[in-house]
Amino acid sequence: MGNDTLSFLDAGFLETEDSDRHASLTIGALAVIEGPPPDQKEFRDAVAERLLDLPHARDKLRTAPLDVSAPSWTEDSNFDLDRHLRRVAIPNPGEEEALFGFVARVMGHRLDRDHPLWECWVVEGLSGDRWAMLAKLHHCMADGITGTRLFEAMCDEVEPTIDPAADSSGPDRPAHQPPPAPSISTLLSPSHQCELLETILRAPLTIARAGLGAGRGLARLLTEMLTSSSDTSLIGPIGKQRRYRGARTRMADVREICAAYGVTVNDVALAAITGGLRTLLLRRGEHPDAHTVRTLVPVSVRSANDDAESLHNQVSLMLPFLPVDIEDHVEQLTAVHRRMSAHKAGKEAQGGKVFTTLAQSGPFMPLAWALRLATRFPQHSVVAVATNIPGPQQTRHLLSRRIVDIFPYVPIALRLRVGIAILSYADNLTFGLTGDYDTTPDLADLGTAIEQGVSSLLTAARLETAGSQS
Repeated sequence: MGNDTLSFLDAGFLETEDSDRHASLTIGALAVIEGPPPDQKEFRDAVAERLLDLPHARDKLRTAPLDVSAPSWTEDSNFDLDRHLRRVAIPNPGEEEALFGFVARVMGHRLDRDHPLWECWVVEGLSGDRWAMLAKLHHCMADGITGTRLFEAMCDEVEPTIDPAADSSGPDRPAHQPPPAPSISTLLSPSHQCELLETILRAPLTIARAGLGAGRGLARLLTEMLTSSSDTSLIGPIGKQRRYRGARTRMADVREICAAYGVTVNDVALAAITGGLRTLLLRRGEHPDAHTVRTLVPVSVRSANDDAESLHNQVSLMLPFLPVDIEDHVEQLTAVHRRMSAHKAGKEAQGGKVFTTLAQSGPFMPLAWALRLATRFPQHSVVAVATNIPGPQQTRHLLSRRIVDIFPYVPIALRLRVGIAILSYADNLTFGLTGDYDTTPDLADLGTAIEQGVSSLLTAARLETAGSQS
């Protein structure tokens, strides 16, 4: 598939957004930066130099009537950089609560599909002589890992790793025009029907090549998607408005916990989220059980053989239950580690990749219609999303100014009222919390509980280490 055509997974984010009138499926990163903000010309020049040669920075979507073919990218003949660069100042005293409120408002609005699907905001007025940059792009353009690569392209230390010649973005290159969408008569032709039959007949072979374990993983994943979770206020209809909050932890503390209990950074993050959600539910007067919080955990399925410069979404998922029925933080961590290990051994992520591979090789129109129909039915299985994104390991600078923090943003849709993105950056592990405005007025309490969960685990880890050394 050429770089100008969206993969089925890429297009799936568009189909999902179209199916949920209250969803805005955009991902983002909020960088808090020390020092005075750049003037508009300095910022504009930096974006023009560092971002506009990246794939699809100048491209808009081209869709076919009735989804007879996958969407594709084509150059926006009316491209205007200033349309995508915004500037705002938050009111004095420039507290983070106001900054996070601004992020919620911006990310809750859908991007204009008549133009390239990204925006970049400068936010002035933060306390402590700081400013912020909010980068926003549609999920159909990139997954979290690719989004981080694109964000790093803006930094002083890192040159863009994506070859601009691989796509139509530069001003001196003719635009790639995707092939015309097939007509209805083409889709109904005998040759196309033969291709459809061949795809169906090839499906068992695709599963066989992936391995028996992946096939079982796919079956397990589909079963979990169709199994309801226990009733909880965390799932239900959502509105258009969003809430957003950030939480911070020290990576050194997280690694200390990992060393004490033999777990991963992701285990610690999910355990902290578990404790936070349990606290939230108890304060709401609910009694969480073992099947209350099934969580969608995206998993990168990029392999060493995959094109490192590909912008296509390459993610699968696992659907573990978080142990919100357990009170003790260490026992929560142990349970999270055990469950994540079991889901990995069950090859759910590989099963999800088999599904997207099959979908990719099939005709787009019936699959797109089926996806849109499926997403219109209210789902009762997944309660929250928690995605872990590896960020820069070293401190980065933007326009010679040090980036202090980076907070990620993950969208919510399809009755999920809470989304949590986790991002590692330098010495910090940050959490970006997205909530439905009407049903999560206590989102800030969740952020505080996550920070307290890591603190409790650190205290226990130090006691564990001291006991083993005595």
